[in-house]
Amino acid sequence: MKLVFATNNLNKLKEVQEMLPSSIELLSLKDINCFDEIEETETTLEGNAHLKADYITKKFGFNCFADDTGLEVESLGGKPGVYSARFAGEPSNSENNMQKLLVDLETKTNRKAQFRTAVSLNINEKKFLFEGICTGEILRKKQGEKGFGYDPIFKPEGFNQSFAKMTSEEKNKISHRGIAIEKLVKFLSNYK
Repeated sequence: MKLVFATNNLNKLKEVQEMLPSSIELLSLKDINCFDEIEETETTLEGNAHLKADYITKKFGFNCFADDTGLEVESLGGKPGVYSARFAGEPSNSENNMQKLLVDLETKTNRKAQFRTAVSLNINEKKFLFEGICTGEILRKKQGEKGFGYDPIFKPEGFNQSFAKMTSEEKNKISHRGIAIEKLVKFLSNYK
């Protein structure tokens, strides 16, 4: 089965490719010659995931899935949330986003946070939604070189290291995206 993952993020693409069974041929936006910038204009993760999947299905005619992920920090009322990628402003930059978050949390004792991913799947003219959540806390300084985004400052619950110190296999087993994609894979394995 051919399935488009509506992302330009090569790190996400690689992470997801490692999780899918060989029966699913994962296509990138580049593979289908889509170089459009799909603006995330919705105010929820679910809305943005639907928006991106719908865009590809309508314009290119492929079965497609898209995700949107946000880091939700308890003491900041759930921020940065849907604006996680652009938290420090445009152009989006992971380093600036992390620094802004660390500054915003400097005086906070509550550092509880969760990553949440919404995955929207368009397949054979039907829509499905999958969610993954990983709870943890924001570290006081960066730790590790792997991963991307906020990984160096997010420590998942029950672990003593950040996502950025884990191998992709370790991270995929417990991460928000890993959980959501696992639900997607399980669904696709039983889909007729």
